[in-house]
Amino acid sequence: MRNLVFSALALALPPQMKSTGLKLTAPQPGVSVTVGNFEAVPAREAYEAIIREAADLYVLDPALIRSVIETESAYDASAVSRTGATGLMQLMPAVASNLGVENLLDPRENIMAGARLLRELLDRHRGDLRMALASYNAGAKAVARYRRVPPFPETQAYVKRVTQLFDNNRSRQGIRNSELGIRN
Repeated sequence: MRNLVFSALALALPPQMKSTGLKLTAPQPGVSVTVGNFEAVPAREAYEAIIREAADLYVLDPALIRSVIETESAYDASAVSRTGATGLMQLMPAVASNLGVENLLDPRENIMAGARLLRELLDRHRGDLRMALASYNAGAKAVARYRRVPPFPETQAYVKRVTQLFDNNRSRQGIRNSELGIRN
């Protein structure tokens, strides 16, 4: 029976297939993709929906989150500092782990955890933005030790930069700090 089937196939095949020695194979599935247009989204806009979600969830001004991101990573989601702080909001791995972050480079996880940390620090410092930002940068232990913004040039410059960006962004939006439990 097998010989009969092969004989029938040999007779039915076109002559050019016989002479070239082509083998018959089952059709393979394939996907064809054509990109007709591509518009890059500026980094400052790419994370806006996540920033707004985090701001709503943690009762923060989105401008504060944007100001921290701009200062920490300049909107570079893959940024890693020399000390190991990672992602848009430059979270240290141990802090991120305590906040439940599984992937520090995931923009959503990073922003949500950074916003949560900001809210916790603002609550700890009774809405004092400068102290909360100093804790974010230098660590809560350093701020507790000095009972003020620590005398570290990096931390002092950080607090100044973030508050300036925040004030500029906030004034454009017309939001008052008191609405968010923040005092300068």
